[in-house]
Amino acid sequence: MTRVLDFEAPWVLLWLPLALLPLLRRRRDSLPFPWLAWLPKDPAGRLARIALSLLAMIALASLVLALAGPGRPETQVQRVGKGAEVLVLLDRSRSMDDHMLPSNWRQIDPTKLLYHKGRQKSEVARELLSKFVAQRPDDRFSLMYFSNRPLSVVPFTEHMEVMQAGIAAGGTGRGIAETEVGRALDAAIQTFDDRVYSGSRIILLVSDGGAHLEEITMNRIRAGLARNRIALYWLYLRSYNSAMLDSQDPRWENAPEMALHRFFQTLQTPYRAYQAEAPEDLAKAVADVGRQQNMPLEFTERIPRQDFSQFCIVLAAAACLGMLILRSLMIRSFG
Repeated sequence: MTRVLDFEAPWVLLWLPLALLPLLRRRRDSLPFPWLAWLPKDPAGRLARIALSLLAMIALASLVLALAGPGRPETQVQRVGKGAEVLVLLDRSRSMDDHMLPSNWRQIDPTKLLYHKGRQKSEVARELLSKFVAQRPDDRFSLMYFSNRPLSVVPFTEHMEVMQAGIAAGGTGRGIAETEVGRALDAAIQTFDDRVYSGSRIILLVSDGGAHLEEITMNRIRAGLARNRIALYWLYLRSYNSAMLDSQDPRWENAPEMALHRFFQTLQTPYRAYQAEAPEDLAKAVADVGRQQNMPLEFTERIPRQDFSQFCIVLAAAACLGMLILRSLMIRSFG
């Protein structure tokens, strides 16, 4: 049974009887009169004294409750939406700091293309991923960077501001020369092992390089994707003079990117590759991923504890203000 209210310091509630102090009669409240019949009736004064006592009791009780720290305990709510569990696996190697080709690179003389630089790959990737996350509020996102080793940045969360902060943090510093794609994919798959399957699952690999994986690594990746029912999307940020994934040219036969692409094509789970040479290519690829993965998704939302102490403090302040106003009116009336 879920508790509606709890206290951070319940022992403070032992002070609640102090709220009865205003009901005690004080010696100065007693005035000597030889005969009570001489006293005029004063209903307004009696009501004012009762109101003062009640306001004082409310102020004391509210302060005690505020010190006890009342609040609604943390709860978990089962939700149903449309979307997916998306793990973004973002390459942070040094090559991602290179520049993409300009939008009009096909109209530029190939001999002069090296002198026409576009924006940094990592910068464009972060910008588009940020928009992708913002447009999918029902998805559960996780973020992992990798170069020579994987680095988990954001565990699966429904809080988009946390994911946005993780993406923005990728612009700090420079990457390392090595790119361990196999090790990163293995770590990304393992993050799904302890999660209950509740809907569509995606690993979104954003990288400009490939790798020749060992047989044991390939088997582990293939089995892990099948076990956790994960679809793999590769946003391949092609560098100038790098292999094209659909190329039939024999000189690219042994390129690491081609080797990785051929391995992904043998997976038992869904796989799709997007080749991006210019920023608009990457934007189209991200948009296409967003259109495809919009399936029913069940997830558990964790609602943090809500603190009600501030309401008690406001109530106590309002009671004290009421006492001051009432006291000033009484002094003015009887003064």
